[in-house]
Amino acid sequence: MKELVLGIESSCDETAASVVEGGRRILSNIVASQVPLHRRYGGVVPEIASRRHVELILPVIDTALQEAGVQPEQLDAIAVTRGPGLIGSLLVGLSAAKALAFVTGKPLVGVNHIEAHIYANFLAHPDLHPPLICLTVSGGHTDLLYMPEPGTYTILGRTRDDAAGEAFDKVGRVMGLPYPAGPEIDRLSTHGDPAAVALPRGLTEGLDFSFSGLKTAAINAWHNAKQRGEEISREDFAASLQEAIVDVLVDKTMRAADQSGVSTIIISGGVAANRRLRQRLGESAAKAGYRFFYPPADLCTDNAAMVASAGYFRWQRGAVDSLSLNADASLRLS
Repeated sequence: MKELVLGIESSCDETAASVVEGGRRILSNIVASQVPLHRRYGGVVPEIASRRHVELILPVIDTALQEAGVQPEQLDAIAVTRGPGLIGSLLVGLSAAKALAFVTGKPLVGVNHIEAHIYANFLAHPDLHPPLICLTVSGGHTDLLYMPEPGTYTILGRTRDDAAGEAFDKVGRVMGLPYPAGPEIDRLSTHGDPAAVALPRGLTEGLDFSFSGLKTAAINAWHNAKQRGEEISREDFAASLQEAIVDVLVDKTMRAADQSGVSTIIISGGVAANRRLRQRLGESAAKAGYRFFYPPADLCTDNAAMVASAGYFRWQRGAVDSLSLNADASLRLS
């Protein structure tokens, strides 16, 4: 077998562990989701999330090792998300990883959660190699970056306020959709008219993003229509909101690719599962002559295989951490 890395992920409301071979081949990928637990609150409750991680972390790690047919002493490294995320949740996964590294004597590799999302593409596409432009878009992050080689990143743009996924979730809650609202908006939009509701495109200049104004405008449009007694098509409203977000994401990603002179574009993060974003960006990339890649839906959301893959490439570069490594809820990718 090639080098084996155990990945551990607990940055938000998924408890996950995975064994990956050679940074590219998934041997196991176990995810215990807390979505049903938090759905009644309309979002993740940090204290509840961290308590649930404590209950699940060891059984999930055991299951990942068993499914991969690997004993702890056969591992070559242990990778774990150290940030960004919910501090209580992060500390659960980090503590488990430290304990395992201590008893096995294996190297510990701390991984940035945003970096990990990028490597979901490397698991899905064996022929993918930098340099490339990556759009990472999720509930908490919207980052546009240039990656000349594994482990090296230049941030070209990031959100100045709300991330795209947050706009989906906050507007979706007003619409009465279950948490997380992004997948439901994606589903509804397939039967709606994206031009039915006039919504603004936020911060069109530069490569930074801003979705706070769009979120507020969409919420106001929904409330105003309700107050006037107008019947609102949820399908049309969902399609219009989605199009306003996708327009900006596609425009800025293509602009970044043109400015950087790369031949490859990838997307990552939970919102990378959005069908309209994949379609629009794929069409734009093909028209401009770029290669375009995205992960399968199960690797877009939080998982530990992406952490193991990112950790493998960090470990290969000699980026090993000590057992004094701490979690950082606001960790930046630099």
